Amino acid sequence: MTEALKREYQVCEEIGRGRFGTVFRCISRISGDSFALKSIDKSLISGDSLDSQCILTEPKILRFLSPHPHVVQVFSIHEDDSHLHIVLELCSSQDLYRRIIDNGVFSESESRVVITQVLQAISHMHNLGIVHRDIKPDNIMFSSDENLVKLTDFGSADFFSKESGEPVRGVVGTPYYVAPEVVAGIDYNEKVDVWSAGVVLYIMLAGFPPFYGDTVTDIFEAVLRGNLRFPTRVFKSVSSMAKDLLRRMLCKEVSRRFSADQALRHPWITSE
Repeated sequence: MTEALKREYQVCEEIGRGRFGTVFRCISRISGDSFALKSIDKSLISGDSLDSQCILTEPKILRFLSPHPHVVQVFSIHEDDSHLHIVLELCSSQDLYRRIIDNGVFSESESRVVITQVLQAISHMHNLGIVHRDIKPDNIMFSSDENLVKLTDFGSADFFSKESGEPVRGVVGTPYYVAPEVVAGIDYNEKVDVWSAGVVLYIMLAGFPPFYGDTVTDIFEAVLRGNLRFPTRVFKSVSSMAKDLLRRMLCKEVSRRFSADQALRHPWITSE
């Protein structure tokens, strides 16, 4: 680790691990406040792969997006020969995935609180020309204020231009949450994030994803079919307005799929 990083922070226990690095808790030697330290091993992302491009772009994107109440905040960036170190806001140890596993399905009011904040983060990103491309419960963290959620992990994010209309490319994302146009390998736009957020909302209400299979191939085939169903045994108590929003977010036809701003204006979101 760099000398500057060691001077400013005391690095403590590991709190997470991913494909390209490790997340530690660290403490500011000046303020005593705790932060998250994401250390990326550059040897694992060497070359010109899409992964390496995305990971190395993440600090730039985080700085561009900060501050926003629903995007994890970056405080400093340090780099040495072997690692890229990003000091981030420390959220609670529980993400949305873990909360669903521990507590089961959410009520409509609980789901609305979470997805509204996620959509506000997506709207902020899209208005600044950034697409996340990996929105899923694992990347939605609860802050110390249990009702405040933060979108994290911008390792798959990229810039796009609304003005030029130039499409985004690259098969990026997580099988259950990825939009059909990404799976199909065709050019796409920022609305892939709205699709992923729609999958997250469906899972909060149902406890399982709308498109699933026993293998990754099966999941991708289900996503490509885009046959959205609302099983009566699960959705009998879910309002018609919630299902309407899901249909508009999980619309296979991209031109008819809601934008994040349109979703935020939907009556189900604005009703409370």
